Amino acid sequence: MKLENTQVQMRKGILEFCILEIIARGEAYASDMLEELTSARMIVVEGTLYPLLTRLKNAALLDYVWKESSSGPPRKYYTLTDAGRQFLDELRETWEEMATSVGIIRHSRPPGDSR
Repeated sequence: MKLENTQVQMRKGILEFCILEIIARGEAYASDMLEELTSARMIVVEGTLYPLLTRLKNAALLDYVWKESSSGPPRKYYTLTDAGRQFLDELRETWEEMATSVGIIRHSRPPGDSR
């Protein structure tokens, strides 16, 4: 088993959550999302982001508006819908539960270990 494959799967598993967190702060342009995800070492490419944004839009979690750009064609800016905000709130709860659970497992001693 390759470590890199497991790391990629872990990132994929939380990518949707991270994208929703970015958009929750306000209107977000896809290139800005890519930049933030890359700087956070999530290592995402356009070919991963755009289909995910489309899937979230089709699930009615996101909406978008077109805005004119001074440096080229109009840009699509994403926002959360009410359903998207509710979904994100639930993901936040799940994240906290998982982080707590993993922390317990990582820092607990096996049964019978008296160290």
